[in-house]
Amino acid sequence: MNSPSPEQIIESQRQDWNRVADGWEKWDRFFDEQMAFLNHRLVGDARLRAGLRVLDLGSGTGYPALLTAQTVGTSGGVIGIDLAEQMLEAARRKAAVLKLSNVTFRTGDVTTLPFEAASFDAVISRFCLMFLPEIPKAVAEIARVLKQDTWVAAAVWSAPEKNPYLKIPIDIIKQFIEIPPAEPSAPGIFRLAKSGELAGMFQQAGFADISDDEFLGDVGFPSADNYFSSLMDIAAPIQNLWTKLNPVQQKDAKQRILDATEQYRKGSIITLPIAVRIITARKPT
Repeated sequence: MNSPSPEQIIESQRQDWNRVADGWEKWDRFFDEQMAFLNHRLVGDARLRAGLRVLDLGSGTGYPALLTAQTVGTSGGVIGIDLAEQMLEAARRKAAVLKLSNVTFRTGDVTTLPFEAASFDAVISRFCLMFLPEIPKAVAEIARVLKQDTWVAAAVWSAPEKNPYLKIPIDIIKQFIEIPPAEPSAPGIFRLAKSGELAGMFQQAGFADISDDEFLGDVGFPSADNYFSSLMDIAAPIQNLWTKLNPVQQKDAKQRILDATEQYRKGSIITLPIAVRIITARKPT
């Protein structure tokens, strides 16, 4: 069986993320609040300030692009790019509510950016690059569109064992069906979890002052049911696995997920650890 082409992978992902766009909008406020620490970390690591022109890769429903727009102010500007038009429609609605006129959202492929060379003062990305079929090509595009002596900051998921938030459902689904090991270079949630991998790609692309930092945090839920519902609404890769279970298996798997999640209860809150790998790099002069 032939492996899918990069174009086929991109189109499949476009469909996946459009499918969960309503779920992302449903849970927007919750995850904007829960992930605020990560959005602010990216803004800081990219050295953002008033007046800069910034590109956000994989904007989804608008974060961290919206926070970035507030940071750079009316003298600056932000462009957010994503495969899924329905996700970006939600981002535009949020921008309108916030009265942000300095941010625009465009549908596009991160590996072929539709921008001139040296046209941005910074590039940021949250949970995007690991899903790309050609990551070095995307890194080269980042280098091309950045001005000299400016920064990129990208967040990707770290190791599975440090991310119960994502690992619990995957492990339990594996109890019911066989999930073949992914090819090391295949797009996926943990594709760039290994220390030094994405950093090495930035080094190969000519970047300097590269840092590769594992950033620990957690996501709090009022109940295990709340966690399960949010996950099934927004996590396209896990949704794809879930549909392989029959209704009886799904009922059993859900209960096992709820039981496993209860291990992380702290008082009235379920607190699930996450580990994020943050890569920052400077395009030299």
